[in-house]
Amino acid sequence: MADDMERAREEKKPGTLFLCATPIGNLGDMTYRAVRILGEVPLIAAEDTRRTRQLLTHFGLSTRLVSYHEHNKDEKGPRLIEWLLSGNDLACVSDAGLPGIADPGSQLAADAIAEGICVVPIPGANAALSALIASGLDTTRFSFVGFLPRTKEKKRECLAEISGRKDTLIFYEAPHRLGETMKAILGALGDRPAVLARELTKKFEEFRRGNLSELLAWCEENQLRGEFVIVVSGAEESRKTSTESPPEDAAAIVRRLTADGMAKKEAIRETAKRTGLSRRDVYQAVLEAEGK
Repeated sequence: MADDMERAREEKKPGTLFLCATPIGNLGDMTYRAVRILGEVPLIAAEDTRRTRQLLTHFGLSTRLVSYHEHNKDEKGPRLIEWLLSGNDLACVSDAGLPGIADPGSQLAADAIAEGICVVPIPGANAALSALIASGLDTTRFSFVGFLPRTKEKKRECLAEISGRKDTLIFYEAPHRLGETMKAILGALGDRPAVLARELTKKFEEFRRGNLSELLAWCEENQLRGEFVIVVSGAEESRKTSTESPPEDAAAIVRRLTADGMAKKEAIRETAKRTGLSRRDVYQAVLEAEGK
């Protein structure tokens, strides 16, 4: 009897994992197909069950939800795979946009594929691509970087690795860390053309365009709200060459500020603030640039 049950379980066809996009702001961006899938599956794995429940209620759905996010994916992931292997369908959604982009949905998809489970994308809104196509920067080639590492060392390593890329770069950042991240990007990549996009598809959607230094100054002068997408032009389109190092960039900023009438000491302090470098490093860069 036990052997028959095990055999039946093994012969049962696995369910399907649907990676279902949800709106990034405007509920009108929800697709008919996404609404149908979320209403048909017996279970939805949601990054934030409260937020997803509100979305389901808006569309008159009452599908059962289970929490699946960065902090419980190691515990919940295997259970969800077992659910799928037992022949049940499952939809995975993130807080907003496409699951699997800068969230644990990618791990669930990889685990499902490893088990021979069918993974089906249900496309829809995405913040990175929405910001890119409206940025005015090159869309022929682009790299999605997402959120930079939190530690300064790992952040520096990541930016150094991508600094020479010719494709347009796309970053995500929260408002309370935007200024710090902009300093790091400016210091590593030089003063390139860039775009800040916030509140995409929402009432107060906004695009700020300019060079990184100008956008950093705007960040420092304004109260920042909403999630941001940072789009930065590639090395080939940058006003500075990809071989130019951060110290030389710092020296150039000091020269520009002093040329505008700022005292050298104050210019070094301001450059350190903009680039995230220490004043000592900026001072050393100026000495090297002056050949001293």
